[in-house]
Amino acid sequence: MDLSGQTAIVTGGGSGLGAATARVLAQAGARVAILDYDLSKAISVSQDIDGLALQVDVGDAAQVEAAVAETTQKMGAARCVVNCAGIGLAARIVGREDKLSIDLFERVIRVNLIGSYTVMSYALREMIKLDPLEDGERGVIINTASAAYQDGQVGQAAYAASKGGIAAMSLPAARELARSGVRVCAIAPGLFNTPMMESLPAETTQAIVANIPYPDRLGDPREFGELAKHIVENKYLNGEVIRLDGATRLPPR
Repeated sequence: MDLSGQTAIVTGGGSGLGAATARVLAQAGARVAILDYDLSKAISVSQDIDGLALQVDVGDAAQVEAAVAETTQKMGAARCVVNCAGIGLAARIVGREDKLSIDLFERVIRVNLIGSYTVMSYALREMIKLDPLEDGERGVIINTASAAYQDGQVGQAAYAASKGGIAAMSLPAARELARSGVRVCAIAPGLFNTPMMESLPAETTQAIVANIPYPDRLGDPREFGELAKHIVENKYLNGEVIRLDGATRLPPR
Protein backbone atom coordinates (compact mmCIF):
# COMPACT_ATOMS: atom_id res chain seq x y z
CA MET A 1 0.00 0.00 0.00
CA ASP A 2 1.20 3.46 -0.88
CA LEU A 3 1.08 5.58 2.27
CA SER A 4 0.92 8.89 0.44
CA GLY A 5 -2.26 10.71 1.41
CA GLN A 6 -3.43 7.94 3.74
CA THR A 7 -4.28 8.27 7.44
CA ALA A 8 -2.19 6.38 9.97
CA ILE A 9 -2.62 5.91 13.72
CA VAL A 10 0.46 5.33 15.88
CA THR A 11 -0.04 4.60 19.57
CA GLY A 12 2.82 5.41 21.89
CA GLY A 13 3.91 7.84 19.19
CA GLY A 14 5.24 10.45 21.58
CA SER A 15 8.59 8.75 22.14
CA GLY A 16 10.83 5.81 21.32
CA LEU A 17 9.75 3.34 18.67
CA GLY A 18 6.39 5.02 18.21
CA ALA A 19 7.83 8.48 17.61
CA ALA A 20 10.30 7.12 15.06
CA THR A 21 7.51 5.24 13.32
CA ALA A 22 5.30 8.33 13.19
CA ARG A 23 8.12 10.29 11.57
CA VAL A 24 8.85 7.58 9.00
CA LEU A 25 5.19 7.25 8.01
CA ALA A 26 4.81 11.03 7.76
CA GLN A 27 7.87 11.23 5.52
CA ALA A 28 6.20 8.65 3.30
CA GLY A 29 3.25 11.01 2.90
CA ALA A 30 0.84 9.73 5.55
CA ARG A 31 -1.31 11.89 7.79
CA VAL A 32 -0.43 10.63 11.26
CA ALA A 33 -2.51 10.69 14.43
CA ILE A 34 -0.37 10.15 17.52
CA LEU A 35 -2.15 8.55 20.46
CA ASP A 36 -0.09 8.72 23.64
CA TYR A 37 -0.61 8.77 27.40
CA ASP A 38 1.79 11.72 27.58
CA LEU A 39 0.07 14.47 25.62
CA SER A 40 3.01 16.88 25.76
CA LYS A 41 5.27 14.37 24.03
CA ALA A 42 2.60 13.57 21.47
CA ILE A 43 2.18 17.26 20.70
CA SER A 44 5.94 17.71 20.30
CA VAL A 45 6.15 14.97 17.66
CA SER A 46 2.92 15.98 15.94
CA GLN A 47 4.17 19.55 15.50
CA ASP A 48 7.23 18.22 13.69
CA ILE A 49 5.18 16.16 11.25
CA ASP A 50 2.02 18.24 10.98
CA GLY A 51 0.04 15.47 12.62
CA LEU A 52 -2.69 15.11 15.22
CA ALA A 53 -1.91 14.57 18.92
CA LEU A 54 -4.41 12.90 21.24
CA GLN A 55 -4.05 11.96 24.91
CA VAL A 56 -5.11 8.34 25.30
CA ASP A 57 -4.74 5.55 27.83
CA VAL A 58 -4.96 2.52 25.55
CA GLY A 59 -6.10 0.45 28.51
CA ASP A 60 -9.31 2.51 28.60
CA ALA A 61 -11.69 1.43 25.85
CA ALA A 62 -13.79 4.61 26.05
CA GLN A 63 -10.72 6.80 25.49
CA VAL A 64 -9.63 4.65 22.56
CA GLU A 65 -13.07 4.81 20.97
CA ALA A 66 -13.15 8.60 21.31
CA ALA A 67 -9.65 9.00 19.87
CA VAL A 68 -10.39 6.83 16.85
CA ALA A 69 -13.62 8.76 16.27
CA GLU A 70 -11.78 12.10 16.45
CA THR A 71 -9.06 10.85 14.11
CA THR A 72 -11.68 9.67 11.63
CA GLN A 73 -13.52 12.97 11.81
CA LYS A 74 -10.42 15.14 11.32
CA MET A 75 -8.25 12.98 9.06
CA GLY A 76 -10.42 10.22 7.70
CA ALA A 77 -10.44 6.56 8.69
CA ALA A 78 -6.98 5.09 9.15
CA ARG A 79 -5.67 2.61 6.62
CA CYS A 80 -2.57 1.99 8.75
CA VAL A 81 -2.39 1.35 12.50
CA VAL A 82 0.85 0.75 14.39
CA ASN A 83 0.46 -0.15 18.06
CA CYS A 84 3.61 0.86 19.96
CA ALA A 85 2.05 1.88 23.28
CA GLY A 86 3.11 -0.32 26.16
CA ILE A 87 4.70 -0.61 29.58
CA GLY A 88 7.66 -2.73 30.66
CA LEU A 89 7.05 -3.29 34.37
CA ALA A 90 8.96 -6.19 35.90
CA ALA A 91 8.46 -8.23 39.06
CA ARG A 92 9.02 -11.76 40.26
CA ILE A 93 5.95 -13.97 40.56
CA VAL A 94 6.70 -14.37 44.25
CA GLY A 95 9.07 -11.70 45.49
CA ARG A 96 10.67 -10.83 48.77
CA GLU A 97 8.62 -11.39 51.90
CA ASP A 98 6.18 -13.50 49.85
CA LYS A 99 4.97 -10.46 47.90
CA LEU A 100 2.86 -11.41 44.89
CA SER A 101 2.70 -9.49 41.59
CA ILE A 102 -0.84 -10.27 40.41
CA ASP A 103 -1.84 -6.60 40.28
CA LEU A 104 1.21 -5.80 38.14
CA PHE A 105 0.43 -8.75 35.85
CA GLU A 106 -3.10 -7.51 35.30
CA ARG A 107 -1.91 -3.97 34.57
CA VAL A 108 0.69 -5.06 32.02
CA ILE A 109 -1.81 -7.32 30.25
CA ARG A 110 -4.40 -4.52 30.29
CA VAL A 111 -2.10 -1.96 28.65
CA ASN A 112 0.06 -4.07 26.35
CA LEU A 113 -2.24 -6.85 25.15
CA ILE A 114 -5.78 -5.66 25.71
CA GLY A 115 -4.77 -2.12 24.76
CA SER A 116 -3.40 -3.30 21.41
CA TYR A 117 -6.52 -5.38 20.80
CA THR A 118 -8.79 -2.46 21.72
CA VAL A 119 -7.06 -0.01 19.38
CA MET A 120 -7.07 -2.61 16.63
CA SER A 121 -10.78 -3.26 17.16
CA TYR A 122 -11.99 0.34 17.05
CA ALA A 123 -9.69 1.25 14.18
CA LEU A 124 -10.78 -1.78 12.19
CA ARG A 125 -14.43 -0.93 12.61
CA GLU A 126 -13.77 2.21 10.57
CA MET A 127 -11.13 0.72 8.29
CA ILE A 128 -13.36 -2.02 6.89
CA LYS A 129 -15.92 0.62 5.86
CA LEU A 130 -13.39 2.19 3.49
CA ASP A 131 -13.53 1.51 -0.21
CA PRO A 132 -10.83 -0.95 -1.22
CA LEU A 133 -7.81 0.39 -3.06
CA GLU A 134 -7.13 -0.65 -6.64
CA ASP A 135 -5.47 -3.87 -5.48
CA GLY A 136 -8.34 -4.73 -3.14
CA GLU A 137 -6.52 -3.78 0.05
CA ARG A 138 -8.19 -1.71 2.75
CA GLY A 139 -5.48 -1.45 5.37
CA VAL A 140 -2.70 -2.81 7.56
CA ILE A 141 -2.45 -3.38 11.31
CA ILE A 142 0.99 -3.70 12.91
CA ASN A 143 1.27 -4.65 16.58
CA THR A 144 4.43 -4.58 18.68
CA ALA A 145 5.47 -7.79 20.36
CA SER A 146 9.01 -8.18 21.76
CA ALA A 147 11.93 -10.56 21.63
CA ALA A 148 10.93 -11.22 25.25
CA TYR A 149 7.89 -13.15 24.05
CA GLN A 150 10.33 -15.95 23.22
CA ASP A 151 13.28 -15.06 25.48
CA GLY A 152 11.58 -13.64 28.56
CA GLN A 153 13.99 -12.93 31.38
CA VAL A 154 13.62 -13.35 35.14
CA GLY A 155 10.95 -10.94 36.33
CA GLN A 156 9.38 -10.62 32.87
CA ALA A 157 6.56 -13.14 33.18
CA ALA A 158 3.90 -10.44 32.83
CA TYR A 159 5.67 -8.58 30.02
CA ALA A 160 6.50 -11.76 28.09
CA ALA A 161 2.92 -13.01 28.46
CA SER A 162 1.54 -9.72 27.12
CA LYS A 163 3.88 -9.75 24.15
CA GLY A 164 3.31 -13.44 23.53
CA GLY A 165 -0.40 -12.72 23.27
CA ILE A 166 0.26 -10.01 20.71
CA ALA A 167 2.38 -12.41 18.66
CA ALA A 168 -0.19 -15.18 18.91
CA MET A 169 -3.09 -13.11 17.62
CA SER A 170 -1.35 -12.07 14.39
CA LEU A 171 -2.28 -15.14 12.36
CA PRO A 172 -5.90 -15.59 13.49
CA ALA A 173 -6.52 -11.87 13.04
CA ALA A 174 -4.98 -11.97 9.57
CA ARG A 175 -7.14 -14.94 8.64
CA GLU A 176 -10.29 -13.31 9.95
CA LEU A 177 -9.65 -10.02 8.17
CA ALA A 178 -8.54 -11.49 4.84
CA ARG A 179 -12.04 -11.13 3.39
CA SER A 180 -11.92 -7.41 4.25
CA GLY A 181 -8.56 -6.85 2.57
CA VAL A 182 -6.78 -6.04 5.84
CA ARG A 183 -3.37 -7.46 6.73
CA VAL A 184 -2.06 -7.99 10.27
CA CYS A 185 1.58 -8.43 11.33
CA ALA A 186 3.64 -7.99 14.47
CA ILE A 187 7.18 -6.78 15.00
CA ALA A 188 9.17 -8.29 17.87
CA PRO A 189 11.97 -5.81 18.59
CA GLY A 190 15.05 -6.70 20.55
CA LEU A 191 17.15 -4.09 22.36
CA PHE A 192 16.65 -0.59 21.01
CA ASN A 193 18.03 2.80 21.90
CA THR A 194 14.86 4.12 23.50
CA PRO A 195 14.42 6.42 26.52
CA MET A 196 14.18 3.37 28.79
CA MET A 197 17.57 2.10 27.61
CA GLU A 198 19.12 5.56 27.75
CA SER A 199 18.33 5.74 31.47
CA LEU A 200 20.54 2.74 32.24
CA PRO A 201 24.13 3.10 33.52
CA ALA A 202 26.78 2.95 30.79
CA GLU A 203 28.23 -0.32 32.09
CA THR A 204 24.80 -1.95 31.96
CA THR A 205 24.28 -0.85 28.38
CA GLN A 206 27.73 -2.13 27.42
CA ALA A 207 26.90 -5.53 28.90
CA ILE A 208 23.67 -5.63 26.93
CA VAL A 209 25.35 -4.67 23.67
CA ALA A 210 28.00 -7.36 24.19
CA ASN A 211 25.23 -9.94 23.77
CA ILE A 212 24.14 -8.66 20.34
CA PRO A 213 25.93 -10.56 17.52
CA TYR A 214 25.60 -8.14 14.60
CA PRO A 215 25.34 -5.23 14.34
CA ASP A 216 26.93 -5.03 17.78
CA ARG A 217 24.89 -2.07 18.95
CA LEU A 218 21.43 -1.18 20.14
CA GLY A 219 18.79 -0.88 17.47
CA ASP A 220 17.96 2.53 16.08
CA PRO A 221 14.23 3.29 16.56
CA ARG A 222 14.11 4.46 12.95
CA GLU A 223 14.95 0.88 11.90
CA PHE A 224 11.76 -0.21 13.61
CA GLY A 225 9.84 2.52 11.79
CA GLU A 226 11.34 1.51 8.45
CA LEU A 227 10.27 -2.09 9.01
CA ALA A 228 6.74 -0.95 9.82
CA LYS A 229 6.73 1.06 6.59
CA HIS A 230 8.00 -1.95 4.62
CA ILE A 231 5.25 -4.15 6.04
CA VAL A 232 2.68 -1.59 4.87
CA GLU A 233 4.21 -1.47 1.41
CA ASN A 234 4.83 -5.21 0.96
CA LYS A 235 1.42 -6.75 0.35
CA TYR A 236 2.57 -10.35 0.76
CA LEU A 237 3.56 -9.83 4.39
CA ASN A 238 0.60 -11.04 6.42
CA GLY A 239 0.04 -12.97 9.64
CA GLU A 240 3.73 -12.84 10.52
CA VAL A 241 5.75 -12.02 13.63
CA ILE A 242 9.09 -10.52 12.59
CA ARG A 243 11.98 -10.35 15.07
CA LEU A 244 14.12 -7.26 14.68
CA ASP A 245 17.03 -7.88 17.01
CA GLY A 246 20.45 -8.19 15.37
CA ALA A 247 20.31 -11.98 15.99
CA THR A 248 20.39 -11.55 19.75
CA ARG A 249 18.80 -13.95 22.22
CA LEU A 250 18.11 -12.59 25.67
CA PRO A 251 19.89 -14.41 28.52
CA PRO A 252 17.91 -15.54 31.59
CA ARG A 253 18.96 -12.42 33.53
